[in-house]
Amino acid sequence: MQLDGSYSSFTIHHSQFHANFIAMPTVKFTYALRRFFSGLKETPAYGTSLKEVLNEMETNYPGIRNYIVDDQGSLRKHVNIFIDGQLITDRISLSDDFTKDSEIYIMQALSGG
Repeated sequence: MQLDGSYSSFTIHHSQFHANFIAMPTVKFTYALRRFFSGLKETPAYGTSLKEVLNEMETNYPGIRNYIVDDQGSLRKHVNIFIDGQLITDRISLSDDFTKDSEIYIMQALSGG
């Protein structure tokens, strides 16, 4: 395995198979969000910050960024983001760290009684 930037990269060689793999964070969405954005699925991300990742998701799923963050770029009240099972702590500037192996969960906050 060799390091390539902030992601680890490796190649598999076989007589009839050759592929390059780059480890990168994975973004996952809850079912509730899939109701509003058809085609949402587990998506690899190249970004190194949550803001970059959200911009990537906007490219893949137009309109989703505005659903997740407000006009100032802060996380909306009805949305939560978990990184590796931990709720992010910075809902304003989205500065929480993650690694190339992280799983980033974006979900609609549930409420009711």
